[in-house]
Amino acid sequence: MSQEEEQRLEDEGGESFGPLLVAKLQEVGITPQDVKKLQDAGLHTVEAVAYTPKKVLCAIKGISEAKADKIIAEAQKIVPLGFQSATEIHLRRSELVCITTGSKQLDTLLGGGIETGSITELFGEFRTGKSQICHTLAVTCQLPTSMGGGEGKCLYIDTEGTFRPVRLLAVAERYGLNGEEVLDN
Repeated sequence: MSQEEEQRLEDEGGESFGPLLVAKLQEVGITPQDVKKLQDAGLHTVEAVAYTPKKVLCAIKGISEAKADKIIAEAQKIVPLGFQSATEIHLRRSELVCITTGSKQLDTLLGGGIETGSITELFGEFRTGKSQICHTLAVTCQLPTSMGGGEGKCLYIDTEGTFRPVRLLAVAERYGLNGEEVLDN
C-alpha cells in the first residue's frame, strides 16, 4: 500500500493494516532527514525501528545516542512492545467467538466450533470434506452470534482451485440467508 493510500484510509476514518512505513515517524516529531537516514540504513518500517537495538541506530551516521533514544521511544509508542499479563490474555481470549462448522457433533469436538483470532489447519485424505467445511464456514461466519456465527466477512484463499460459489448458495439457503448477499460479503 502506498503512503498516499495509507493516508487516504486514515483520513476517511479507516484503519491501516500491516507494517507502517517509517515516514510515519515524522508525524511524531522525527525529522525527515532522520527518517531518510533510517531508510538508507535499511529500516523501512516503524516496526523495524522499534525492534532495532539502540547500538545499531547509533551506528548510523548522524544519529546520536539521544536521537536514537527519541526515535526508539516514538517508534515503540506507535508499535507497542512488551509483555502481557495472564489477565490481559484471558480478557482478550474471552472476547473470541467460535464459528459453527454446521455440525453439532464436530462443534462439540472442537470445543464450540472454529475459534476466531487464530489459524486452523484442516488436513486429510482426498474427498473427506475439507473444502465443504471451508465453504460452510465462509457462510456461517456471516451469521449472527446467536446462531453460531461471527457477524463478519470471509476471506477465502483458494490454493487448489476448489472454491465453488454455488456451494455457498446451498449453505446460505440452509441457514435462510440471501444468497447474493452472502456471495457479496
